[in-house]
Amino acid sequence: MSPVEIGGLAFFILCLLLAIRVPIGVAMLAVGIGGYAAIVGWTPMLNVLKTIAYERFSSYTFSIVPLFLLMGEFATVGGISGALFESANAWLGHRRGGIAMAAIGGSAGFGAIAGSSLATAATMAQVALPEMRRYGYSGALATGALAAGGTLGILIPPSIVLVIYAILAEQNIAKLFAAAFIPGILATIGYMIAIAIYVKLYPDDAQVAQRQPYSVRLKSLLEIWPVIVIFLLVIGGIYQGVFTPTEAAAVGVFSTGLLALLRRKLNWHTLSSSLLNTARASGMIFLIVLGADLINRFLAVTRLPQYLADSISNWQVAPLVILSVILLIYLLLGCVMDSLSMILLTIPIFFPIIMGLDFGMTPEETAIWFGILALVVVEVGLITPPVGLNVYIINSIAKDVPMMDSFRGVLPFLISDFVRIIILVVFPPITLAALWWFF
Repeated sequence: MSPVEIGGLAFFILCLLLAIRVPIGVAMLAVGIGGYAAIVGWTPMLNVLKTIAYERFSSYTFSIVPLFLLMGEFATVGGISGALFESANAWLGHRRGGIAMAAIGGSAGFGAIAGSSLATAATMAQVALPEMRRYGYSGALATGALAAGGTLGILIPPSIVLVIYAILAEQNIAKLFAAAFIPGILATIGYMIAIAIYVKLYPDDAQVAQRQPYSVRLKSLLEIWPVIVIFLLVIGGIYQGVFTPTEAAAVGVFSTGLLALLRRKLNWHTLSSSLLNTARASGMIFLIVLGADLINRFLAVTRLPQYLADSISNWQVAPLVILSVILLIYLLLGCVMDSLSMILLTIPIFFPIIMGLDFGMTPEETAIWFGILALVVVEVGLITPPVGLNVYIINSIAKDVPMMDSFRGVLPFLISDFVRIIILVVFPPITLAALWWFF
């Protein structure tokens, strides 16, 4: 068999292992080791295994991952999610569907600190679900809104998935964070519009809460000023050149930890729990990254990505058609895989293809634009059946809501996502505007 054929067979075996629920990190390690050894031999493979982990994880850049994860843990412990939801609810709760909109707004704010979709979804569900039930929100609308809101955790900076993409594609993390701002705002507005249309069509699915006086609304804003300060300190520090992204993550950890301490939420028990949760999540991410590294080395030897890139570049079709096919593949993969696994598995294959096409932009602009598009489509996968990890997380909290109702509840948000994807594909300057502004 030729190296390209071995690469294709190995990719099929990897998909088979994932289909039988083998953990993604273990599956990539097994396929990477076996495939690399099949082409270059076991002795070179063992030499690679001696050094690959140190080469990857001794990088200073990778320390940003556990730092942002710990920042999210401290934000959860400090009750930031509750303050964000209460403030959004004070301003929007009196509208029909307003509590669901408040959950979207709270998720966007919490995502700006947490950087994790699952953490955003689970945390906001604990805060917002009881309020939605109190005002008679249907199970479909309540769980659908919370699941969709959770996806904002990986889109609005800081984002763990964007950090991993930046490392894989060798792009500037700060520029990717900047490019994610406008798509994140569009997602938040789009979800609120979806809720407004939904409750107009099904008014019985949501009751209206009492209008709060402006004194209560303004007081709620005072409760969230530390969140705004932390966000401006972390993100603003990056763009003003005060911090590197890794240093900004460390500042964020200190700030959120101090806020939780001042609110008397941080003690030895919550501190140890936060550190343990961070270690577990970091270990899981690093195992997947190590497996992806081995897969990448194996694919480099097979030259399968280059073969695909050369083949596709010879197609007599417009670059947007090829991009659309790749995004469609992401949507299909999102039905069965989680976001981080998709990025790690596909970027080594799709990135060379995209960079070989002419979209009328510089290579850096193309790489950043594609990274945001990939992130947006991966985000859609978090609420797409049959996996839809966010939907399962929310449904495990709202145990009385049938799973089919939860998936029915995310349909309006999926429509909003598809419209946003089309807009971002057709109009790249929307994604790159913040990039041009800051840099």
